[in-house]
Amino acid sequence: MAAVAAAACVFFAGIGVATVLRPASSSRAEPPAVSSTTTSRSPLVAPSGTTGPDGQQPAEAVAATLGPGVVTLENGQGLGSGVVYDPSGLILTNAHVTAGGTSLNVQFSDGRTLRGTVLGADPEADIGVVKVDSPNLTAASLSTNKVVVGETVIAIGSPFGLPQTVTEGIVSAVDRPVDSSSGLAVNMIQTDAAINPGNSGGALADRSGEVIGINTSIFSQSGDNNGIGFAIPIQTAKTVADKIVNGQSLDHAYLGASSKATTSGDPGAQIAQVGQGGPGATAGLRTGDIVTGIDNSAITTPGDLSAAVIAHAPGDRVTLHIQRNGQDQDLTVTLGTRPTTRNPTNPGGG
Repeated sequence: MAAVAAAACVFFAGIGVATVLRPASSSRAEPPAVSSTTTSRSPLVAPSGTTGPDGQQPAEAVAATLGPGVVTLENGQGLGSGVVYDPSGLILTNAHVTAGGTSLNVQFSDGRTLRGTVLGADPEADIGVVKVDSPNLTAASLSTNKVVVGETVIAIGSPFGLPQTVTEGIVSAVDRPVDSSSGLAVNMIQTDAAINPGNSGGALADRSGEVIGINTSIFSQSGDNNGIGFAIPIQTAKTVADKIVNGQSLDHAYLGASSKATTSGDPGAQIAQVGQGGPGATAGLRTGDIVTGIDNSAITTPGDLSAAVIAHAPGDRVTLHIQRNGQDQDLTVTLGTRPTTRNPTNPGGG
């Protein structure tokens, strides 16, 4: 990832918001990747290259199912996209799409345009929530499945102001640490489905028609799609959205350590760096420790570690189940509040 970052820039995928972010860091591991609570699917459509039960191709069926729940957002400065995730009128999008305003226009697939109110946004996670006064909207289904590298995905949004644009690709990678608009790394889904300016806040869906991510940025030297796009995992987005809607604090829990895949290939998250004076260091966490669980949650990947941390609030006490030099032991950690600026001596992380 670091090699890619050296050769390209990350752009927000929003018209009029061609902001360059700092190169992504392969050593960071927070916020979380997608939930891994479910691994089975009931496909709405057949695999790519075949037809579904109604003779539809996969992208066609997903577009027909999900399209009504994907909207175009116009904030006076440019266009972005959004996903209706609750029939009461709640819409998920990116924080950089809602930035600078308290209301915006929301255009639906049937041609209606309503005025939406920005309920709030978390720039660190790059998630915002918009509310429209229109009950019984068609809401998208949000996936709880584990995202798998190589699976077929469909992106729907409004690139260059072209509503209901559908592109197809695969999941190229998961748990990619990519800088958000605030400069803090977010573990994202990488895809080669075409994402361009205006796709920000739109849906990345699996072939069952469920949203697995919110499209947010691309790697590009030109500002246009080069086949490397990123989406915020939907469970991360939903967790932040719920806090916004409920008026809860948007402070993020912080372990003060970055992690990577284990060198042995065994399940777990191996600690790559521990921030001096951080919560992890205070609890006795060391570089090289392998985290296999937090409380009752199993940790099999660095993304799992990040997801488990973000599920808590700053100040929560958690038990880390670790392996050190082949021996199992537990550490009690009081999670801190994630810093809003980078500090190389106190790295962020799950």
